[in-house]
Amino acid sequence: MPTIAVPGGEVWFKRVGGGPGLPLLVVHGGPGLPHNYLDSLRRLADEREVIYWDQLGCGNSECPTDTELWTIQRSVAEMEAVVRSLGLDRFHIFGNSWGGMLAQQYVLDSPAGAASLTVSNSAASIREFSSNVARLKSGLDPATRSAIDCHEAAGTTSSAEYQAAIRTWNEAHLCRMRPWPNELEDAFKKTGTDIFATMFGPSVFRIVGTIRDWDVVDRLAEIAIPTLLLAARFDEFSPDHMREMHRRIAGSQFEFFESTAHLPFIEEPDRFDHVMRGFLRLHDVEPRVTSPWDLPPR
Repeated sequence: MPTIAVPGGEVWFKRVGGGPGLPLLVVHGGPGLPHNYLDSLRRLADEREVIYWDQLGCGNSECPTDTELWTIQRSVAEMEAVVRSLGLDRFHIFGNSWGGMLAQQYVLDSPAGAASLTVSNSAASIREFSSNVARLKSGLDPATRSAIDCHEAAGTTSSAEYQAAIRTWNEAHLCRMRPWPNELEDAFKKTGTDIFATMFGPSVFRIVGTIRDWDVVDRLAEIAIPTLLLAARFDEFSPDHMREMHRRIAGSQFEFFESTAHLPFIEEPDRFDHVMRGFLRLHDVEPRVTSPWDLPPR
């Protein structure tokens, strides 16, 4: 099984397909929800290599017990190690959910080689994410809302009642397809619960972990590579916040998915593929640097 050494352990990766386009590095969410649920991005592998890896602490990768590893700074260092080990000199980045947060931080801190950035169903601020989750939670039926609150307060989140309430939430704001595809169910079976609990907390309703104060809204103007933002009507991540991100990233492209919750590549695959193919093709070619000699004579 192919692995890469990263700070804290070894991570698994796979490379799919190939073609004339630049490689696409896929950054999964969670933290701790492994790559499986993003398997449908292999549809793009007829034009370019699609590269997956399971972040440390989940899926096929090593799962260390040292909770001090679970910080965004170490996660950026992990992504840097993956890029370096795979020899990616110029490549596209796709990040979904938490993966979109990590991708933003990576591009802000060490953007070398990144040809473009796609932020799918994510945020630039945990505070903004938490605010939207609270708003959506208030719209749940009273019994579901009560089950979430009572069991989280009592620490009985393994109970059947709590798990049923979370499933109701996920079916409304994570994936509205029925039944869920196998790749999504498989990802949940391999979730890294320790990394999620340490970085986020007990659930998305109570984020008290190491990234509780994460916020790069005021740095978004620093993102200088072509950027695509994907938002959706039913998502637990606010489309309005993603529109604000779009306004702050010069020249960025914003696409809204009307029938989607959190996973447009599963829920609206045809439109997702059309948008992604167009964006990636457009930015496969390195932009030409204009010099004074290129300007027409006066």
